[in-house]
Amino acid sequence: MKELRAERGWSQQDLAERLEVSRQSVNAIETGKYDPSLPLAFRIAEVFAMRIEEIFLKG
Repeated sequence: MKELRAERGWSQQDLAERLEVSRQSVNAIETGKYDPSLPLAFRIAEVFAMRIEEIFLKG
């Protein structure tokens, strides 16, 4: 998610505002300290205009 955010030139705060969560929540997701809820995962996918699988499933 960090790479997708950086590609768009967004700060963690920018993404947090788009997702209606705190900047700390974005940081926790990006560092792997927190897994987003399913509704939040859908919002993340919507903000990035991607499928959830493309964002969260690796390999």
